[in-house]
Amino acid sequence: MAQLYFYYSAMNAGKSTSLLQSSYNYRERGMNTLVMTASIDDRYGVGKVASRIGIESDAQVFNSSDDLVAMISKVHTQKPLHCILIDECQFLTKEQVKQLTYVVDILDIPALCYGLRTDFQGELFSGSQYLLAWADKLVELKTICHCGRKASMVVRLDGEGRAMREGEQVAIGGNESYESVCRKHYRELIWD
Repeated sequence: MAQLYFYYSAMNAGKSTSLLQSSYNYRERGMNTLVMTASIDDRYGVGKVASRIGIESDAQVFNSSDDLVAMISKVHTQKPLHCILIDECQFLTKEQVKQLTYVVDILDIPALCYGLRTDFQGELFSGSQYLLAWADKLVELKTICHCGRKASMVVRLDGEGRAMREGEQVAIGGNESYESVCRKHYRELIWD
């Protein structure tokens, strides 16, 4: 029985590494996977999922208007799929998360989604909100704050390395733009 998984964390917890390892494990056993990622995040090139430790894979990109059932069904017809792996799943829409439930429940293909739970203002992303509500399995991947506590929040940094309190929800960036921190340090930087 296929299930919908949501692997979530703050930045730098190894989400992409875990996704790539899972895809490798399926493929090593002769099974077909479809790796997908949001078109909005092209830091490593269009159609790439890459990890900070240096591993990468080609990926099919999606944007907010794409029908995931149609995209996945097309590939599944050409070669039977054993698993769908989605990076940057926080950028999924409510409708796309609903489409993934169809892929899992009707097409019987497991879907493993990896992404951030909240943005730099502590608010849920749309994809994360509905994955938290509808996924069969929720798995938190952990990373640490500079103080050694579990980091569960993300702070966006300006050009001088200062925490930002306002701005657009989505601004693509890596370590130069974001820092994962514990709630205590998030409170000191953003809420207080």
